[in-house]
Amino acid sequence: MVSVTFTAHLQRHVDCPRHVLRAATLAEALEQVFKTSPRARGYLLDDQGALRAHVAVFIDGQRARDRQHLSDALRPDADVHVLQALTGG
Repeated sequence: MVSVTFTAHLQRHVDCPRHVLRAATLAEALEQVFKTSPRARGYLLDDQGALRAHVAVFIDGQRARDRQHLSDALRPDADVHVLQALTGG
């Protein structure tokens, strides 16, 4: 089963507990998360459905490549980590 984990920092802003689910792509996994945590959609995705600039997603330790369509493939036992990207200078 795919595990989707959100950092504690994100959980302070949006109710998004860890999810264990079946999904073939990042988009499918996030859609399942949004069913139980609907506020997470607006925090993670922009109005075009792409990841917001302040959000980073890692799949099995590698940054997700498709921020626009979320088409990154997931292994059946993938670990997905969603975190707030650091910005500034």
